[in-house]
Amino acid sequence: MKKLFGLVLLITSFTLGAQNNSELLKHYEAYYKQMKSQGDTQGIINAMTHLNVLSPSEARKDTLAYIYMSENKFMQALNTIGIEQNTTDSDIAVEVKAISLKSVKQPKLAIAHFEELFKRDQNPLIAYELAELYMQTQNLAQTDKHIAFGLANSKPEMKKAFYETQTPYEVPLKAAFMYMDALSTYNKDVKNNIDAAVGILDKALLAAPNFSLIQISKNELLRQKQALQQASQPKN
Repeated sequence: MKKLFGLVLLITSFTLGAQNNSELLKHYEAYYKQMKSQGDTQGIINAMTHLNVLSPSEARKDTLAYIYMSENKFMQALNTIGIEQNTTDSDIAVEVKAISLKSVKQPKLAIAHFEELFKRDQNPLIAYELAELYMQTQNLAQTDKHIAFGLANSKPEMKKAFYETQTPYEVPLKAAFMYMDALSTYNKDVKNNIDAAVGILDKALLAAPNFSLIQISKNELLRQKQALQQASQPKN
């Protein structure tokens, strides 16, 4: 009799737990919809966290990590989703890992995920990210490979945003690849390739007159050229 009574209690507790879990899921699903309609990002994060605890799923985890990334909370995004490279990852998961690792200054780790993205979608915008990351890691062969792809495949409507000024601005993606090409050219021989790099920058500036980063880079290269010329002059 005691065993039967204990079994009844156990079944009852499981049933009540399932009911409570179901009610909580409904509550947080409704809460999530409400926070979404109000545009309350922190509320959305709270709701999604509770939903993922109550009923874990890769889709919920990916969504939560993506929201963190969108709010520039890159470490929280990575803590949610991890940094491992998995071929079974969703496109969202790979994107979150790639962008978040780049943003926390881990270019070598970010490259693997951007390469996976590029494998899935050979997009010039992804190629630009790879060219930039490979340049940061001083792999100029891979940098040039992605620059060549970008120059060949960038469409006129594709844009790249830059943020070095107080007011962010956009330039044609092809002009951005030309800028990267100039930097790569310069880095191959920092003494003898200044004129070649400046020539590429001038062409890019014709394509994007508002590209202020080009003018900054050009001025710096010309300053270096002048300093090298002065250093090479015989002293009296």
